[in-house]
Amino acid sequence: MPLTTIDPASALVVVDLQKGIVSALADDPAITTAVKQATHLAAEFRRHGLPVVLVNVTGRASGRTDIGRAVNTTAPPSGWADLVDELDVRPTDHLITKRRRSAFHDTGLDTLLRDLGVAQVVLCGVATGSGVESTARSASDHGYHVVLVTDAMGDPDPEIHRHSVERVFPKLGETATTAEVVDMVEATR
Repeated sequence: MPLTTIDPASALVVVDLQKGIVSALADDPAITTAVKQATHLAAEFRRHGLPVVLVNVTGRASGRTDIGRAVNTTAPPSGWADLVDELDVRPTDHLITKRRRSAFHDTGLDTLLRDLGVAQVVLCGVATGSGVESTARSASDHGYHVVLVTDAMGDPDPEIHRHSVERVFPKLGETATTAEVVDMVEATR
């Protein structure tokens, strides 16, 4: 479903744009574009006084997955979870660290958003079919109006990106480009 509105109570949620992930995918033009577009969105949300939530992942909890496979419990290298410099983290930004795919699972994200009075989440980041999609599903389950900015997200597998954008996201919320979101923020602020 195309974008119909930007709620007055909306927040940008940027998923997993961190040095360890982005540097591993630096040769992928979709990831480079996602970083550029997410950075632009963050700057515009800040300029209009809208909340920006920056999410990173520190790894999975130790133990086993729900299907019995062992989980890698090795700590990532130093700086791996640091947000990319392009995001230009500001003191007004809200930082959420997750250990699972969804930014809502076992974090304070839902409480933060509710405390801020947020009704709509605008999502972007990496990877489309993992962290972004899981967070979108959780946001929908929590009752938020979900907007997915399709040119501000990327996946190392183009087919997974396409599947999420074309088949999954229309069931969870509205989809839009960075330009469409920025234009609507401009028009409503």
